[in-house]
Amino acid sequence: MDDLTSAYRRAGFAGRLGFGDRPVVLVVDVIRAYLEPSSPLYAGVEDAVASAARVVSAARDAGVPVLFTRVEFTPGGADGGLFYRKVPALRVLDAGSPLAEHPDALRPHDGEIVVTKQYASAFFGTSLASTLTAMGADTVVIVGLSTSGCVRASAVDALQHGFAPIVVRDAVGDRDVRPHEANLFDLDAKYADVVDEAAAIGHLERLSTDRSG
Repeated sequence: MDDLTSAYRRAGFAGRLGFGDRPVVLVVDVIRAYLEPSSPLYAGVEDAVASAARVVSAARDAGVPVLFTRVEFTPGGADGGLFYRKVPALRVLDAGSPLAEHPDALRPHDGEIVVTKQYASAFFGTSLASTLTAMGADTVVIVGLSTSGCVRASAVDALQHGFAPIVVRDAVGDRDVRPHEANLFDLDAKYADVVDEAAAIGHLERLSTDRSG
């Protein structure tokens, strides 16, 4: 992997975007469907959720806005289109399903924005880009699930909407390490900065210190 990383960098990939001055934290689809062993979407991502909770706590302490996404379909999937057909397990996210709710370990506080979506990207078919623009955000720190699906799609769209995506490696998860690592590699090469939890929290803490000073 080190050789591959070096080869990509020599070819002109993996530039750094860096943290901007006005970040937000975006919690992508941390919902019970990925955490309940009886769910067909269960992914064994408890460690990633714990890391995401620490990043969110640091953001709240620093006064950095935290936004959440969740998925909900009209029963039968009329608003889910081909995605709903392609992934039959998404039926567990029909309106009213408890699996579509946030877990106790990481749920929105009063006043925090929750974006409800039907497709992979947090930006597709939602008001998220307009909301971030109105907030003056320049950076989206992304945590959540799953790395190869909604995290990846949201990071790519963040870049394409003009927000620097920072994906927190420890705070995103997938049902298998292979798509997880492959997608983190590709995101870091082309679309986002991939950083570890310590780097993300360290930046949020410095931001808090700078603001208080």
